[in-house]
Amino acid sequence: MAKTVTLTVDGKSYELPLVEGTEGERAIDIANLRRDTGLITLDPGFANTGSCQSSITFMDGERGILRYRGIPVEQLAEHSTFVETSYLLINGELPERTQLNRFSVMLNDHSLVHEDMRSFFENFPRRAHPMGILSSMVSALRAFYPELPERTEEEEINITFARLLSKVRTMAAMSYKISLGHKVVYPRHDLSYCANFLNMMFDSPVRPYRIDEDLVRALNAFWILHADHEQNCSTAAVRLVGSAKVNLYAAISAGICALWGPLHGGANQSVVEMLQRIYDSGGDPTPFIARAKDREDPFRLMGFGHRVYKTYDPRARILEKMVNNVLKKLQRHDPLLDIAKRLEEVAMKDSYFIDHHLYPNLDFYSGILLRALGIPLNMFTVMFAIGRLPGWISQWKESLDDPNWKLHRPRQIYTGPKCRDYITMDKR
Repeated sequence: MAKTVTLTVDGKSYELPLVEGTEGERAIDIANLRRDTGLITLDPGFANTGSCQSSITFMDGERGILRYRGIPVEQLAEHSTFVETSYLLINGELPERTQLNRFSVMLNDHSLVHEDMRSFFENFPRRAHPMGILSSMVSALRAFYPELPERTEEEEINITFARLLSKVRTMAAMSYKISLGHKVVYPRHDLSYCANFLNMMFDSPVRPYRIDEDLVRALNAFWILHADHEQNCSTAAVRLVGSAKVNLYAAISAGICALWGPLHGGANQSVVEMLQRIYDSGGDPTPFIARAKDREDPFRLMGFGHRVYKTYDPRARILEKMVNNVLKKLQRHDPLLDIAKRLEEVAMKDSYFIDHHLYPNLDFYSGILLRALGIPLNMFTVMFAIGRLPGWISQWKESLDDPNWKLHRPRQIYTGPKCRDYITMDKR
């Protein structure tokens, strides 16, 4: 027998279905609430509202759990590659060797960017933010790569997926090189996805880039940890825009724009800037912690707390270990890492942070890892976007295939003036 909950309004009762997920999560189905009662729910920020049923990513904020298609993210970060994880997210299962090889070949075949797009990059203002450039260029991809009528719908969709995953990586490296006035480095067929990106970013005629497998492994882990995170702001934007049945490029462009802000994708950059401020002021995090606890002070410690996680973000633990490994391999010391560790140590002994569930999140260590890899600060959010691409694609695909698909159209509670007459200009 289906489970229901009872809602009583003005003495009248209504039965609402209770929906339960595979991990025991429960939700009240209010799809017919307005039709049956004339009421809607009000949930600013949608913190208590489920917009869909999804089989892609499971999160448990209380227990610090994150799984892609049922597989713990810790296992994927240790054993998988970004390409393999992308296949898992998009297709639902880990690939067999032949499937992975075929997928890798597709990414390689579609990695070049149309030469006419280069003039687009070169004509953006030098100070243009890379995220603004990236969102514009992803939208432009539709014009350069229209529909493929000779292909089946499934083939066309798979080619579009490969185009995005491969070309966005190439465009990101290309925009960086052009911003420096350097010669663009093209992708190589003999390099893996992550190795290709590092080579396109840092290779030059005067200083050839030497591929270091430990750095490639670190970049794989970084992108795997960013690959999907359930219905966050940018993913919700991709699903919302995609619900209008727009092309995938437009939906992904919307996700990039949503990721741009400092409270979402830009948080890793904000963390590094905060750590730099602490370093410049002498390196003692104590005054900054005191400011963060002061309700009258607008200052906030970036990299602490999460909308869903009420404990330590599992991704942050992996990144901290990865940062230590990379710096050790490079025989490099980053004083910002020392400050981050002192900041975490002090905060985790403070009852204010514990009581308010303010634990380090993904962004706390990710920026330091990107610094170690040589990624410039203004490219940090772009790196997040590349990592989140397979999640956006898989969410768009799942939404498209949903038999209960609906155009997203939230309601509101109107609080403006009641009906009133128009007043002509001479009487105002």
